Amino acid sequence: MAQEHADDCPARVARARARHPWPDSPPEARALQERLRNAIITGDAMPRPVRRVAGVDVGFEQGGRVTRAAVAVLDAATLELLEYRIARSPTRFPYVPGLLSFRELPAVLDAFEGLERCPDLLVCDGQGLAHPRRFGIACHLGLLLDLPAIGVAKSRLVGSFREPSMERGSRAPLMDGEETIGAVLRTRSEVRPVFVSVGHRLSLDTAIEWTLRLSPRYRLPEPIRWADGLASRRPSFMRRVEE
Repeated sequence: MAQEHADDCPARVARARARHPWPDSPPEARALQERLRNAIITGDAMPRPVRRVAGVDVGFEQGGRVTRAAVAVLDAATLELLEYRIARSPTRFPYVPGLLSFRELPAVLDAFEGLERCPDLLVCDGQGLAHPRRFGIACHLGLLLDLPAIGVAKSRLVGSFREPSMERGSRAPLMDGEETIGAVLRTRSEVRPVFVSVGHRLSLDTAIEWTLRLSPRYRLPEPIRWADGLASRRPSFMRRVEE
């Protein structure tokens, strides 16, 4: 059972790469999103206890020609950093709103391939179901790796909402017409909310619960903060790694 829990991340990434061909054009990418979104599980179907949580952050270098992806894996109970990987790869897909996962995920998969153990939960800096085709980066990565995933975005991509109250934990539904596609969640009192949506294998209530649990002090969940800080080599994060 220990080996099953640890999982072989390179093998999981190999299965992810074989899951679908990588599209060359925006029309092909949109068609693939329309097809794959039907495979997303939007209820609680987490196959194992959550002990390791990974944050995912992506940036670009050399004027966008190089994609830089960071994965930071934290202990779910203590929020201590367990391991991290940073991968850089040539950017092969154009910048098109709503299709960012096709631009970013090749480098993200490279980073996951280097992990010693796969996480049990993914937290992506971006959208899940709160996406025009209900297939943001959290859905795409969660489906490719077959892991529970949450999208936590700093801004809205689609939908309408009423501002939640200013207390930590307050929330409001993010609506697209009559459909609830996520939640606008206050993770810190008197601070701008984040936009939480399901990625894969969990419910919106569970996604909100985990987002709050992973955000004890700051607006963004700790796994995302670590991924961003390490990818950017911010001194405060690098000092903590080197201690």
